[in-house]
Amino acid sequence: MMESGVPVCHTCGEHVGLNVNGEPFVACHECNFPICKSCFEYDLKEGRKACLRCGSPYDENLLDDVEKTTGDQSTMAAHLSKSQDVGIHARHISSVSTLDSEMTGDNGNPIWKNRVESWKEKKNKKKKPATTKVEREAEIPPEQQMEDKPAPDASQPLSTIIPIPKSRLAPYRTVIIMRLIILGLFFHYRVTHPVDSAFGLWLTSVICEIWFAFSWVLDQFPKWYPVNRETYIDRLSARYDREGEPNELAAVDFFVSTVDPLKEPPLITANTVLSILALDYPVDKVSCYISDDGAAMLTFESLVETADFARKWVPFCKKFSIEPRAPEFYFSQKIVYLKDKVQPSFVKERRAMKRDYEEYKIRINALVAKAQKTPEEGWTMQDGTPWPGNNPRDHPGMIQVFLGYSGAHDIEGNELPRLVYVSREKRPGYQHHKQAGADNALVRVSAALTNAPFILNLDCDHYVNNSKAVREAMCCLMDPQGGRDVCYVQFPQRCDGIDRSERYAKRNTVFFDVNMKGRDGSQGPVYVGTGCVCNRQALYGYGPPSMPSFPKSSSSSCSCCCPGKKEPKEPTELYRDAKREELDAAIFNLREIDNYDEYERSMLISQTSFEKTFGLSSVFIESTLMENGGVAESANPSTLIKEAIHVIGCGYEEKTAWGKEIGWIYGSVTEDILTGFKMHCRGWRSIYCMPLRPAFKGSAPINLSDRLHQVLRWALGSLEIFLSRHCPLWYGFGGGRLKWLQRLAYINTSVYPFTSLPLIAYCSLPAICLLTGKFIIPTLSNLASVLYLGLFLSIIVTAVLELRWSGVSIEDLWRNEQFWVIGGVSAHLFAVFQGFLKMLAGIDTNFTVTAKAADDADFGELYIVKWTTLLIPPTTLLIVNMVGVVAGFSDALNKGYEAWGPLFGKVFFSFWVILHLYPFLKGLMGRQNRTPTIVVLWSVLLASVFSLVWVRINPFVSTADSTTVSRANSSIDC
Repeated sequence: MMESGVPVCHTCGEHVGLNVNGEPFVACHECNFPICKSCFEYDLKEGRKACLRCGSPYDENLLDDVEKTTGDQSTMAAHLSKSQDVGIHARHISSVSTLDSEMTGDNGNPIWKNRVESWKEKKNKKKKPATTKVEREAEIPPEQQMEDKPAPDASQPLSTIIPIPKSRLAPYRTVIIMRLIILGLFFHYRVTHPVDSAFGLWLTSVICEIWFAFSWVLDQFPKWYPVNRETYIDRLSARYDREGEPNELAAVDFFVSTVDPLKEPPLITANTVLSILALDYPVDKVSCYISDDGAAMLTFESLVETADFARKWVPFCKKFSIEPRAPEFYFSQKIVYLKDKVQPSFVKERRAMKRDYEEYKIRINALVAKAQKTPEEGWTMQDGTPWPGNNPRDHPGMIQVFLGYSGAHDIEGNELPRLVYVSREKRPGYQHHKQAGADNALVRVSAALTNAPFILNLDCDHYVNNSKAVREAMCCLMDPQGGRDVCYVQFPQRCDGIDRSERYAKRNTVFFDVNMKGRDGSQGPVYVGTGCVCNRQALYGYGPPSMPSFPKSSSSSCSCCCPGKKEPKEPTELYRDAKREELDAAIFNLREIDNYDEYERSMLISQTSFEKTFGLSSVFIESTLMENGGVAESANPSTLIKEAIHVIGCGYEEKTAWGKEIGWIYGSVTEDILTGFKMHCRGWRSIYCMPLRPAFKGSAPINLSDRLHQVLRWALGSLEIFLSRHCPLWYGFGGGRLKWLQRLAYINTSVYPFTSLPLIAYCSLPAICLLTGKFIIPTLSNLASVLYLGLFLSIIVTAVLELRWSGVSIEDLWRNEQFWVIGGVSAHLFAVFQGFLKMLAGIDTNFTVTAKAADDADFGELYIVKWTTLLIPPTTLLIVNMVGVVAGFSDALNKGYEAWGPLFGKVFFSFWVILHLYPFLKGLMGRQNRTPTIVVLWSVLLASVFSLVWVRINPFVSTADSTTVSRANSSIDC
């Protein structure tokens, strides 16, 4: 929202109004928090008599005046009739007089002065119908106006925060503080009591333990304010979707990305598309864009079939309110499908629809079978012309609108949502930026064609499981009591087709139900990609409307770490936001003008230098100025298609801010986390939405090797963020808009792969101690025993209390702990080396996976063993620890009774490692114990060589001990 000099209510977005003296209404004289009279009266009615911002009590005289005013029924009726014409959620448009004063001032832009008069005339013309409407509504009796007002629930907040009960949260925080104190005492003891006989082992263990403690702090404290949220869809409908009135719900553009249809089956992508088209949302507010980054004719032809089947599927879903609305998953449900169904025709229509879907699947499968072998001359379309995407790395941009603009309707004659196929242009020599580049191309295409204010991106294998998911998100994004400052609403990722034991923590339950919920109480959850509804204005690099402006002075001081430090000369975030303010002032009323010609429009836009940021497209630039979205009514669809083709050109982003400041940010394979980080640095906040019925569901790799490669990709992306200019350790301090708990969360997100180095060393220590007869802990005193016992108890109690407020099961926590070790000693370790190789030498290492066939139908993929280098480190650790346990027991048997006491501690730690790696061992052996020979050979070889060399060198034996041993050996008489 642009600055107009007129105070605007922070709650509803309307003018705060004037008091009896003709001055702006002020409820709190301590902080001047902007709130209008109606919202102020509503707060008093609810019993809130203190300021929402500073907590100061309201003035008693003001309270008395308001009580007198509310007691007068005629005054209330007059107030209702006065506020009827604009409505609670109408976008505020500043007056021309304010614009005139700004443009003629010292800081104004003289280019615009000669156009102010024409703007005034156009504005007056636009105001006349509104005045007539006010006069017409003034004639309506107050009683009738009261009847026309929405239900009382419509004035209530659309979402609320439900704090965790103090009985659960207070003990949790107390134990965390106690654990910190115990850690301090523990490290004091560890540092002051070295083990001289094994100094190297002791020093290694202390360094590892310090890093683990640091990592725990980074992970624990962002969860300091866990909250639950509750959304009210009925209130959303009462406010924006009233029967008999124009629908005011915000439009949403869906992005679905796919690359290779042979690896990402078209049937799965089609189910995702069908679930989107059948949403419980106004059809004119839904648009689905399919990004085909592989330019595959198979994807295009499958969408043709999908668009045809959608004409039958969508009305069936809406008629019988079925869930989920992805046909493959709906028909495969093992439930009583007649539950809650009362229409007599349901069984007959369901049987017919299932038959239609089976025929549709046969047609899709036939297309897939045909695409297995590419013709030598390339693919040819039905009209005989060659397919433009025969060369996936060198082809023009392609856009095809299947539904929506073409006027296609379903079998009942109802309108269908838009379905658009997009394949961006690719040419040799251009950097295409993989997934992030494809998403940015969709942002520009959708802005030219539909320009919805919100964007929801889904992976091609994630379908809509809850048809009201978008309404759940709108309860947060369209809430007048804070929705304007929300950059995105993130839903948890839920998965189908996972084995009951969930051997490799594929659901990530601890992350989504504990970490994300814990961060929701500070500045919001991190952006984790699929299942996220984004504010388009936040993607364009703008700051939140209610945030105070950055100072425009030439020097500024970093509020957190650099007091008095002058701003660098190169463009910084402060400079960019200040520059953006000037552009906002220059184009103040640009979006309010509908009648200027095309030449004048392009000339005005070019004068503001928007091309340097958004690129050379006047249509796209104009769309960025529409905070409520939408396309100009006078726009020609054919012209918009041509403009959409232009904005997906491979050279469009050159010398612009795309991927640097706007859109999905380039520089990391986890572009979603980096993009969310940039939004939070600008002052936006995010929301975590967990409806009772999961909003989206997808598939997850259940095979060990595939799961490790997935974790490798995430870890590599985090390292790329840490090694870039966007490192959370220093980026974003200038504005002071990133809360410190949120910064800790992002630091933890970017440094967690480094834990693999101390983790693999720590997991090797038990075996080394067993093989050398040394130990990392000295003989324990009573105080040391109490410290160790207190530390273990604090770890256990923290986990138990965390499970209590989060609702996660202890099995999920244990599986997460196991896979943290498995992933840490394999995928995270490789990610560290690959990240440094890429940064220092520019070497991009790729790990390939070769699959074998599975014999089992149920979860057969779970038992497939695929060769990958990621399997070697954990396999070696398992063998080394097993060898160490055998060697330890053999040594104890030889030395007698005195050796069993020290052996217990060493064997305990070794079993701790083996127990954490047990799911890995189980997956490595497979159902028929068919482990690849190369894995066994390499692991046994490395373990044997390492053990023998270590015993031979024995570097942790002190000099005195080695001298004694050599003298003893020399005195032996053979």
